Amino acid sequence: MKILWIDPGLETIWFAIIEIDHPQNIDLIDYWVILTKSKTAFEKRLLQISQDLNNILDEFEPDFVSIERLFFGTNITNWIQVAHARWVCILEIVKRWIEIYEFSPNEMKSIICWNWLAKKDQVQFMIKSQLWLTKIPKPDDAADAIGLAMCLAFSI
Repeated sequence: MKILWIDPGLETIWFAIIEIDHPQNIDLIDYWVILTKSKTAFEKRLLQISQDLNNILDEFEPDFVSIERLFFGTNITNWIQVAHARWVCILEIVKRWIEIYEFSPNEMKSIICWNWLAKKDQVQFMIKSQLWLTKIPKPDDAADAIGLAMCLAFSI
């Protein structure tokens, strides 16, 4: 079973894909980012996200998708733009009839580190340990993407 995780954004969208063949055997396939240029028109950035995500879905054919739940921050303009990018992702996934699950950053920390107050470096260390990686996934947004994919794996 393959799980794709998405950390939505407008300028950067992080992805991770893991494969599970047994509850105790989770393999990290890859993690990467889609970058959109800030000087590009908003609607063209959303179109790029849609096209890039479709390429990812075609290549990896995930069974499930886990996406980070948005939380309301102080910058309403940024929050609205991220919400647009997130909904583009959700639309493309739903069009393929792939089940979507949502986790908040605190839920991920609770599941991965058993502590919803865990710091980013603790999350990175736990992911490295639990997946038997040789090095800590960097940047920390990549570790978040992997961690949220793992949350769904542990929940299924």
